[in-house]
Amino acid sequence: MESEDDFDMHDANDDEDFYSGGDDDAAASMDSDDAGVADYEFIDNDSDDSNDAASHRYQQSYTVLSEADIRQRQEEDVTKISTVLSIPKVAASILLRYYNWSVSKVHDEWFADEEKVRKTVGLPEKPVIEHRNAKDLDCGICFDTFHCKEMRAASCGHPFCFSCWAGYIGTAINDGPGCLMLRCPDPSCGAVVFQDMINALASNEDGEKYSRYFIRSYVEDNRKTKWCPAPGCDYAIDFIVGSGSYDVTCRCSYSFCWNCTEEAHRPVDCGTVAKWILKNSAESENMNWILANSKPCPKCKRPIEKNQGCMHITCTPPCKFEFCWLCLGAWSDHGERTGGFYACNRYETAKQEGVYDEAERRREMAKNSLERYTHYYERWATNQSSRQKALADLQQMQTVHLEKLSDIQCQPESQLKFITEAWLQIVECRRVLKWTYAYGYYLPDHEHAKRQFFEYLQGEAESGLERLHQCAEKELQAYLNEEDPAKDFNEFRTKLAGLTSVTRNYFENLVRALENGLSDVDSIGATSKTATANSKSLGGASSKGRGGRGKATTSRSSSSHRNIDDLGHWSCEHCTFANVRSATVCQMCQQRR
Repeated sequence: MESEDDFDMHDANDDEDFYSGGDDDAAASMDSDDAGVADYEFIDNDSDDSNDAASHRYQQSYTVLSEADIRQRQEEDVTKISTVLSIPKVAASILLRYYNWSVSKVHDEWFADEEKVRKTVGLPEKPVIEHRNAKDLDCGICFDTFHCKEMRAASCGHPFCFSCWAGYIGTAINDGPGCLMLRCPDPSCGAVVFQDMINALASNEDGEKYSRYFIRSYVEDNRKTKWCPAPGCDYAIDFIVGSGSYDVTCRCSYSFCWNCTEEAHRPVDCGTVAKWILKNSAESENMNWILANSKPCPKCKRPIEKNQGCMHITCTPPCKFEFCWLCLGAWSDHGERTGGFYACNRYETAKQEGVYDEAERRREMAKNSLERYTHYYERWATNQSSRQKALADLQQMQTVHLEKLSDIQCQPESQLKFITEAWLQIVECRRVLKWTYAYGYYLPDHEHAKRQFFEYLQGEAESGLERLHQCAEKELQAYLNEEDPAKDFNEFRTKLAGLTSVTRNYFENLVRALENGLSDVDSIGATSKTATANSKSLGGASSKGRGGRGKATTSRSSSSHRNIDDLGHWSCEHCTFANVRSATVCQMCQQRR
């Protein structure tokens, strides 16, 4: 079962990925304590040399497998088991299939108790029934008598005619992947039916189905491999579990999370993504909208929305109940004495008495919840559409515009790689920014310091991305419309490459902070509490002395928010980042001390 195709394993350096582990510029800009933590970095666009860009790519810990690759891996595993255990290849494939294609598991179980494994899997050492001298045999299914050459038996020796075998095998294959562990038709026998027998007796169509099931079992039963979830993609991903990031990119260019198979969503964890997707598809937001923007009919309880008109509401047939929108009382009890058609004194009176407090509170909470969700969802969806547009622009740039720009500027396309790298940066940053809104939605409201820090980092990253996108989209168009080489094209090159690098740094900071759970804020808060407690202790002691002593203590307390003496850090007043004492510029927002 050798494959004629080359075993083309997916090399990490051949893929367009944005995670770099050897960026010298980024490493220089980070503190030595953080250099080992930051494993999420983007392509460095300071160099136009594609080899330099490739050298910065993070060594991926996964392999993309084609169907030919899967077949070859299956053949290698089967041969290995067959050689070590001294059993036929068809038996080795059954063992691997039973133990989910784990070679080590097969070895452990087989050498621990071979007899038990044979009995469990269905591999008898010798036939249960032997018909050495018999010329005619009775089929155990149709009970007709056939010549022994017209009969076949599994390893157990139970004979059945060709037509019964074909019907039995065909039915099992049409029932699904369970046919891979097909047993002898005899009810009292548990011997497996080998693949060579199935190939010989099944129809061509059923044989192809069986072959597909066999190939798919290598991926679907193996905990280290998964199919690419992109529609129409036949590639599989072999992943080294526990190797770090779950983000993988298939040869079809689709990026997804290997752990949950949703689209790539780093730095947001899989649990948050699952909750966000469920919320977007659930009916909960519909109920919130109904609760916030409608009231139930007092008679039939159907929700009614009022967008204009007087307070006289008539429910739709068959109810037709007439009531007041404000107090939900029967309209027959209303009139000029209750305030007319556009007011209701009864409602105002009851409201002052607190009758409607609970209902109003629930309606207000639902309205606020809906507005908050809408805020984050709109920005999540907008960045998603912007990313799709950027992907289309990138495709057009690579297929059409680069060649045109090369002719206009009289430069080889290899010198225009900085444009492609900028667009790749935009696409990836749009993806990251999109998922930060899901992160922000589930960030607890009571953690004010974390929320402020998150919104600052998100805002800086977003503004940097918008500048880069504007330059790559609008300013580049001017050079595409030129007929002669532009004198300032090199200045544009420097500007676009610089914006790409700056945007990369912004998103590195954002991703690093989110993956650490905004822990910098916690460390700053804990240190501030310690400093405050110390200052209060000093203040208490000085209150027993002279008044001038108390004033000096107050001054020291206010300065402790800027200088954290206990840990040797100072807190930036702009973004609250804890910097080392020797730093004169904030390492996070670049603001001077």
